[in-house]
Amino acid sequence: MSLPADPNEARLAALAAEADRLARHGQANAAARLWDQVLAKAPGHPGALNFHGAAALARGDVAEARRLLSQAVRGQPPMAIAHANFARVLQAEGDMPGALAELDRALRLEPGAYAAHLEKARIYGQLGRERDQALAYESALHLAPPQVLQLPELAPVFERAQAAVQRNKRELGAFLDARLDPLRSGLGSRSLARFEESLDVSLGRKPVYLSRPAMFRITGLPSIAFFEREDFAWAPAAEACTAAIRAELEQVLAGDQAGFVPYVQTRPDEPVGQFAPLDRNPDWSAYFLWHHGRRIEDHIARCPATMAMLEGVPQVEVAQRAPAAFFSALKPRTRIPPHNGATNCRLTVHLPLVIPPDCGIRVGNHVRTWTPGELLLFDDTIEHAAWNDSDHLRVVLIFDVWHPMLTATERQLVKESLEGIMAFYGQDAPLGEL
Repeated sequence: MSLPADPNEARLAALAAEADRLARHGQANAAARLWDQVLAKAPGHPGALNFHGAAALARGDVAEARRLLSQAVRGQPPMAIAHANFARVLQAEGDMPGALAELDRALRLEPGAYAAHLEKARIYGQLGRERDQALAYESALHLAPPQVLQLPELAPVFERAQAAVQRNKRELGAFLDARLDPLRSGLGSRSLARFEESLDVSLGRKPVYLSRPAMFRITGLPSIAFFEREDFAWAPAAEACTAAIRAELEQVLAGDQAGFVPYVQTRPDEPVGQFAPLDRNPDWSAYFLWHHGRRIEDHIARCPATMAMLEGVPQVEVAQRAPAAFFSALKPRTRIPPHNGATNCRLTVHLPLVIPPDCGIRVGNHVRTWTPGELLLFDDTIEHAAWNDSDHLRVVLIFDVWHPMLTATERQLVKESLEGIMAFYGQDAPLGEL
């Protein structure tokens, strides 16, 4: 059987809560009167001592502020704000190490107190400890809520913080580059690629791009932008067919231009968004061999060598959705905006065929150009974009293959699951373009 609550403690708690509410609403005089009542009942109350100590500090009475706040930081329960205010007293007295220690105590009690990090950054600046200042600013920027970061009155503070963090990261980057250069020497770009991107992200030189499937995610797969063609046993045979495939493309361009259809064709009920300039626009068009898992027989008849090559690659097979294979034509001065694909169960493959200068593709942080006859394989669920800034047509053959890290069992499970989603929802299944 529990003992009844002490009515005196309950009244004291209610009095303190009301005093705190009044103070937070700018009614300082009314709050002070209630805090005086609290102190009369509990002379060591940390909330009351903190309020009066902060008021003393505000009017410049450092000695009175020290007397009150030195008691407040010893009270129970401990209060982060009391330690932060006592740090201000110590700053006024010139005790910067002591002030930093009090701010650390405040942060142990309230780890999300971004203002304490800003105060630490200010002190570090006075002490000339620029690297420590940058780290404190970085913590403040990380912890401050978005609505605080957007306050006009705090804009100069956060601008200084950003500048200090960026300057520190540049200096750290130069320091690490000099330290790492002997290790980098003699290593190939592929050996260094993953580490270099990680270092750039850590130093803020590049943003983080993760796999963001629009529809169906396979968990546990790493966010790898480009895969290397040398790692796929079927790639050399596919590349060996380039000349024959290009010859078929040339015949298609000469004899079946009508077979190219705009790649972006949104339904009337779909939002167009960033693809609006390309919606039903032949500037980006496709000549489909496989479309939503359906063979386009009259196109296939024109491209036997292309189809023979595709039979030798591990194409994704999902009824009414995959395989997908097509010649992708990008007209001069056309750009495909950044976007993410539907599922990371597969990789997108480009076989470059007609590649003028000033063309390229970005996947995440990685920019590559197409080289005729050399496959590009990438995870299109990582943000990617492409462009043709030349005065000539660019054409690549695009097809999909299973992600190499999926087991045979997982491929079958994915296939059954996607087909099951379509069986459940019908033709309006939310799978998008696989």
